[in-house]
Amino acid sequence: MVGGAPAVLSPRRALVLGALLTALVVYNAGAGSLPRLSEFWDVALVAAVLMPATAAVLWLVLPAARARGTLPVAAALAVLGVVLDIAGAGALFNVAKVLTFALLGLVFLELFQELSWIVLVAAVIPWVDAVSVWRGPTKVVVTQHPGLFDRISVEFRIPGQTGSANLGPPDVLFFALFLATAHRFGLRVGWTWIATVGLLGLTLALTAVFDLSGLPALPAVSLGFLLPNADLLWHRWRAARLSGARSG
Repeated sequence: MVGGAPAVLSPRRALVLGALLTALVVYNAGAGSLPRLSEFWDVALVAAVLMPATAAVLWLVLPAARARGTLPVAAALAVLGVVLDIAGAGALFNVAKVLTFALLGLVFLELFQELSWIVLVAAVIPWVDAVSVWRGPTKVVVTQHPGLFDRISVEFRIPGQTGSANLGPPDVLFFALFLATAHRFGLRVGWTWIATVGLLGLTLALTAVFDLSGLPALPAVSLGFLLPNADLLWHRWRAARLSGARSG
């Protein structure tokens, strides 16, 4: 990743990414020693600072979406993450997970040749995620094997505590996928990022307000892609239909 970064990322983007990853590692490593906050400020910190900072990593690695070698780099980061986990380097492990899931999301985009396919995925996965969280595999993992979920998910450490807010691997992967989709197909990349981060923050706030163990995050990720691009997607769909009718 380090060796290939200059060829894929601009020097400025690579520098910002390195600084951001360093800041995330430092915070994650020292969060337990910080003063405890009220629940309101814990939620505000995660939603307004930690989540946007982590999501910025996805934005910064976007140029890797069409780069050769992204999948091997993601695989190498996954292996590195396992090593860091075994070594007890939790802060570095968390950053390795963010990068791994982000790059896998970019690679996943290569499976979709048409924008309509991705829109269909965005329309379906919230329902699958909701069922999984309430009655399916995600609920089983979270309730019966919480240590496993903590290990594979991306953590947002709470100051002065051992606990954290978490995003599962699919949440980060699909966030990266939809952001890369907006970039590739000329949609609103900035608004997609803003809407997704905002809706994820709202999901976290609702979880705290209603004292829930968790809410599905993929609805926020999907809506964060669909809502700011709805008019563009509609016009693209109509144009495709008209083109098909004329050729027919």
